[in-house]
Amino acid sequence: MKYAAGIIGTGCYLPEKILTNQDLEKMVDTSDAWITERTGIRTRHIAAPEQATSDLAYEASLRALADAETKPEELDLIIVATETPDYKYPSTACLLQAKLGAKNAACFDLSAGCSGFVYGLGIGSQSIISGLYNKILLVGAETLSRITDWTDRNTCVLFGDGAGAAVLGRVEEGYGVLSLDLGADGTGGMHLIQPGGGSRKPATHATVDAHDHTIHMDGQDVFKFAARKMPAACKKVLEKAGMTIHDIALLVPHQANMRIIDNAISRLKIDREKVWINIDKHGNMSAACIPVCLTEARKAGRLKKGDNVIMVAFGAGLTWAGALVKWVK
Repeated sequence: MKYAAGIIGTGCYLPEKILTNQDLEKMVDTSDAWITERTGIRTRHIAAPEQATSDLAYEASLRALADAETKPEELDLIIVATETPDYKYPSTACLLQAKLGAKNAACFDLSAGCSGFVYGLGIGSQSIISGLYNKILLVGAETLSRITDWTDRNTCVLFGDGAGAAVLGRVEEGYGVLSLDLGADGTGGMHLIQPGGGSRKPATHATVDAHDHTIHMDGQDVFKFAARKMPAACKKVLEKAGMTIHDIALLVPHQANMRIIDNAISRLKIDREKVWINIDKHGNMSAACIPVCLTEARKAGRLKKGDNVIMVAFGAGLTWAGALVKWVK
């Protein structure tokens, strides 16, 4: 038997510390005007020294579980989408399972860059539709401040820390995840990379001195990729669901750069009022962006039962991901 699968609860957590553009002016050769004009970002949250990714994920998960009226022991699977795990192993999902007491859940981390949450939504929803699982905790969580090169003016202004979580479950027919478009182009992998720390370039004094354990990005190539793939993924999920852009109540794009979001708005010909934007407050939180957006949109009254929502992202890999969901709460 096949089931419908959707999001039955959301929650997010943002660290208390806020780093402003004015703070960055004192750290690197930049200015508030330069950052705002080129990215749209004004502030971002930074995890406390004692906080790791699993700690942020835990706080977001508690809120999502409460919203879904779900107990940790009811979870069948935990997926954590992250590029900044606590450790290489064990997985952050396993650490989160222990913190929550979700003793019945299988666990794994998912690495798809900023597309990770939507990739996880695809995997999780299909696991429910197939009948394999009933309830899944999907988390996007990042402490990107730990892998940011704070001497690189081109990248250090972009990223922030945070976590968002969603509980996936069976929903009534016609609701939940209606269509998906997940893809990748590995030929662009070197455009967005953390070179050091893997088997290709293990940690040495030389790799640390060369800042190889931080984010390296070819901004122009990533921008061009995003400008193509974000609108294309939206059009693909609309086509699969038999809808047009006029049927969409809310577009939730990955919050990487305001110019990329503006490009998508223009190409899709969607009303700006139907697009959720919080990049000015939080910056790019990678896999955490979309679940944080969803939680904030719900609190603002921008999501109601029956609304058609598109989530779309791009990220390291290079990857892209789109999902069209009929909101169930």
